[in-house]
Formats: sequence, structure tokens, C-alpha cells
Amino acid sequence: MNPKLSFTKNFLDLLSSMRFAVSLLSVLGVASVIGTVLKQNEPYENYIVKFGQFWFALFEHLGLYDVYHSVWFLVILLFLVVSTSLCIYRNTPLMLKEWRTFKEHATEKSLRAFSHQATFKPAADYAVVKQNLLQFLDAKGFKYKIRAQEDGSELIAAKAGTHQRWGYIFTHVAMVVILFGGLLDGNLPFKVQEMLGYKRIETTDLPVSKVPAESRMSVSNPSFRGNMTLAEGATHNVAFLRVRDGYLVQELPFAIGLKDFRIEHYATGQPKSFESDLVIFDPALKEPITKTISVNHPLTYKGIAIYQSDFQDGGTGLKFNVWNLFTPNNQPQALAGNIFGEGALDEGDAQLRVEYNDFRKFNIINMSPDGKGKPHNVGPNVTYKLRDSRGQATEYVTYMQPLQIDGQFYFLSGMRETVQEDFRYLRIPADDNLSIDGFMGFRAMMLDASKYPEIAKRIAEKSLGVRGDPQMKKQFELSLVRLLTVFAKGGYSEVAKVIEKNVPEKEREASATTYIKMVNVAAYEAYNMGLALNKKPLLKNSPETERLLRDSLNAFSDMFFYGTPYYLQLNQFEHKEASGLQLTKSPGQKWVYLGSVILVLGIFAMMYIRERRIWLYLKPDAKEVHFAMASNRKNLDFEQEFNLYREQLAGIAS
Repeated sequence: MNPKLSFTKNFLDLLSSMRFAVSLLSVLGVASVIGTVLKQNEPYENYIVKFGQFWFALFEHLGLYDVYHSVWFLVILLFLVVSTSLCIYRNTPLMLKEWRTFKEHATEKSLRAFSHQATFKPAADYAVVKQNLLQFLDAKGFKYKIRAQEDGSELIAAKAGTHQRWGYIFTHVAMVVILFGGLLDGNLPFKVQEMLGYKRIETTDLPVSKVPAESRMSVSNPSFRGNMTLAEGATHNVAFLRVRDGYLVQELPFAIGLKDFRIEHYATGQPKSFESDLVIFDPALKEPITKTISVNHPLTYKGIAIYQSDFQDGGTGLKFNVWNLFTPNNQPQALAGNIFGEGALDEGDAQLRVEYNDFRKFNIINMSPDGKGKPHNVGPNVTYKLRDSRGQATEYVTYMQPLQIDGQFYFLSGMRETVQEDFRYLRIPADDNLSIDGFMGFRAMMLDASKYPEIAKRIAEKSLGVRGDPQMKKQFELSLVRLLTVFAKGGYSEVAKVIEKNVPEKEREASATTYIKMVNVAAYEAYNMGLALNKKPLLKNSPETERLLRDSLNAFSDMFFYGTPYYLQLNQFEHKEASGLQLTKSPGQKWVYLGSVILVLGIFAMMYIRERRIWLYLKPDAKEVHFAMASNRKNLDFEQEFNLYREQLAGIAS
């Protein structure tokens, strides 16, 4: 035999075998579990943070971040389609033959070997017995065929429920149809074009107009799943397809405009429902189409389904008070910007670019100390980046309103240098008017070296008395001025450095306690001097005042680790929302639905239709009728049916 023909035959036998299909289905099942458990098509930064660099690279190489569009997954689908199609091609003729045949060539010897068989001795006339037997089969819904034997006997071969074999055909055909639908939605055209070098994924952040042609998909792309963000009043005719570590731009055969976006909230601030009024602009239309969509109520036009997926900021206008934390100036500067826009702080080499990234009007946070309380809305916050002249950026998130923590109110602003880090928060205590002005006045006094002698003098008079030893008072004041000077350079950490450098190790703890007490006393005077400057009521000695001063000193020390000299206090905003849309073109969806219907029919046929066959061997000379029965499933129902038929036939053939 030709070796090539032998190899081809063996390969086709393997390809159409059950074990090959089951193996592929097992791999497909494992892949589907991974695709369900592992969130797909997330930004790669999220996966790096979650898995680390090593596992991220391994999973990325295996294509686990987009399982259902990976090459190996589509290849498995293709092989399953081919394997199942070959199985149908090879076995369908045999099944149809089995469906049509009555198996009328069975011999008396083979029938007597059946486990379910019986023999009757009819006393009536042969023709009458035969007619009664045929009527019995008709009544039970059996189709039959009579075959004369050489010895004058006759074999009546009957069958019922042979449509069950169509169940096997339907289930296999359904698998092919469903898998074919999966291949249609697997974005195969892009895979082929990418392998041939005609298309590539864009990884840089470019304006839509500057995305090159090799990173754009035409309107003829048969299937895709993309996203579009529309601000109110905006119109776009492209969607973005997230692919691995980049994206593709999908051209649309029409333009989509957002007329209005509406959102309702619960009392806690959580979103309750949201919907968009869309306008479809198409040259083929006489008038634009206006349609309101909401979650689970999409708009489908030209085979493209437009879903309401989410919402985000659409370019909210922002106004800030900018405080320079390291100057004694107590007057903030004004700064305005828009989300997704940029601004600038300072000039020259010290200039910082402000990149406004996100604004959230509602923030639902559980602020209870034990975490068991109810989450509530803590108000708006803004996320932005400050980028220096070298291109290094630090990300900040600042809350507009003071947040209550452990019974006290604080202005919170978090910072982090990389997305892998958690935000580290600067907590600025609010004054009695829930304002930041009290702390900023205190900060200005603590940074103004010209105020130190006055602060030291007030403390010396209170501690040593007005008529105390002048020399001692002078020495005390000088010591306090030096301490305030050190504290103003770096807070508690700078004081600790001085203690470690100048104080013996055994005396450091006592010196630290003394210095902290002196700083607390100085803070009280500095805070009141700031209040007096702003013509506000002075602080009085109380536990609340002690906590306020302690929090203020902690915030002052933390300023040096804030990463920037500027604190952007959100003052006003003009909220502008955008609607997040998901656009899908899925020609395989109808095939999957069709395959599912066929699969249900096939499973129904296999589960609920039982194939049964009856043979009645009539021997007129011996006045004998031999009865045999078989089924593809020998269960309790079959046993009961056989016993019933045997009793009924015994009465007919007696």
C-alpha cells in the first residue's frame, strides 16, 4: 500500500475519531474556564500589578488575556469543525441506512439468542393470527416489513423510535454550526492580515486622525467588539478595539451622536440607572434616527449593536485654589482646567505640567473605623498628574470636601509615583468652619522665620513669667527659634536627624519628648497668630484643640513627603458627562442561536425517543410464532414494555 495514502488515511481516521474530538473539547473547556475566571481584555498594567512581571509575560505569551480571540483557540475551533464534519460525513450514511432498514434478514437462530424473546403456539388459523399480529403492531405505532422465508415461514420485522438516530446527527451538526459561528466572531480576517504584515496593533496614544492605515479596520470588517466614549453634543464615526497591549481603530459606516445623557442615583449616591439619547447619521437616511438606549436595551443598525455599557467624565470644567505649601504666603492662586486637558504651574525648569485625568462627582466609601458601617457618598474628587521637565509624573487624587475620620474632619489628598503603588494620603485637618484656611494660616506662620522670635517670646513669658531671669529667657527663646527653624525644614523627621546627630543615644528619648512638647506649645501660638491675622476667633486650651494641633503638626511634617510644593484644592466644577458605548458586530450570533436550537432538538431526540425493534417469526407448519424484542437502551421501561407486549401477544397468538 502506498505510504502516503496510508498516512493520509490514518490522519483522517484520527481527525474524525471520537477520542480526538473529546481531547479538543477538553482543551476548549479548560480554555473557556480560564476565559471566564480571568477577566479578559484588561489594560496590561492591571495584569502586571496582579500577577507580577514573570507570570504576566508567561500568560501574555499563552494568549490568556484574550482567550477567545487567541490563535490557538481559533485553531482548536477550526479543527473541531473539521473533525465533527468528517465524523458526520463518515457516519451519517450508516445512520440513515440504520434508520431506513427493518433488519428483516434476521434468522430464527439469531432471534432465539436474544435475551428478550418468547415462543407462542397459536391454535387459531394462520391467516387470522397473522392479521391480528399486524393489527397489534399498527396499534402500538410500529412500522413493519414482511419477508418470506425459503421454508414457507414469514418474518415480520417492525421498528419504532428510529428517529432517535437523527438526534446523533442533529447534535453533531449543531456542534459544527455553533463552532462555525464562533469562528465567524473570532476576528480571523485581522489575524490573517496581522500574520501577513498588513495590519499591526497601535500601542502609542495618538489622535484618531493620526492613527496609521495599518492600525485601522475598514467598514467591511465582518466582526468586532469595540468601545466608544461620547460626550454630550459630540459625534464620532469610529470605535476603538482593545487588542493585547494596544488598540485598533474600527471605521463605522455611519456616525453616532450623543444628544443627551441621563443618570439617576440612589440616596447613597450609587448609580441607579442611566440612558443615552443617540442620533444616527447616515448618508443613506433621509432623516437621522433618534433612539434612546439603556442597559440591556441596545440599538441595532446595519448589523451593529450599540449597547449602553458605562459612563464617565466628558470634560468637566474645574477651578482650583493652588496653595504653595513651602512658602509663608497665605494667599492661594487660581487655576482652571478641564478633564482630559492640561495646565501649567510655575515657570522655567521648575514648571510642572498638570494633566487632568478624571473627575468623580460621587464617591461611595465606607468610612467607619471597623469597616462594618454603611458606605456613603463623600463628595467629588479629582485625579490628576503633575509632570516635571524631565517627564517624570506623580499621580494625585484630591477630595473636594473634608472627610470624617475617627470623629474629625480632614481634607484628603493621595499621591503615588507608579500605578502599582497604593495612594499615600496627606490628611489636613479642617478648622471649625470645615475650611482648610486654619491649617494654611498655621502653615504660613510655621514657615515664616520672621515670626519665630514673637512665638518664642510669648512662650517664654508664659513659661518663665514676664519678670523672669532675662538671660534664661533669652537662652530659652534662642533654643525655641532654632527648634522652629529645624522643624520648618522637614518636620519631625528633620528634628529626629538633629537629635541623632547631637544627642547621645541614652538621652535621645528624653530629648525627643522635650522637643515635641516645645513644638506643640509653639504650634498653639502659631495657630492663634494665623487666626488673628485672618480676624477669626482664637483657640482655647481643650482636648479638641490639642488634637487639632497634633493633626496639624502631623500634616505639616507629611507635606515634605507629598512630592510637590503645590496643593490643588478643588473649589468649583461644571460637571460634564460622557456615555460609554459598546459596539458589536457579530454575524456568528445567528449561527450560534441556530446551532443551539438544533442541539436542543438533537438532545431531545436522543433522550426522549427510544428505538425499539420487534421480530415475529411465523412458522405455519409448526404452528409456532417466535417473538423477539430489542432496544438501544435496555432500562426498566424497556423491561416493562417487553413483559406487557409478551402478555398481549400471548393472548393474540393463543
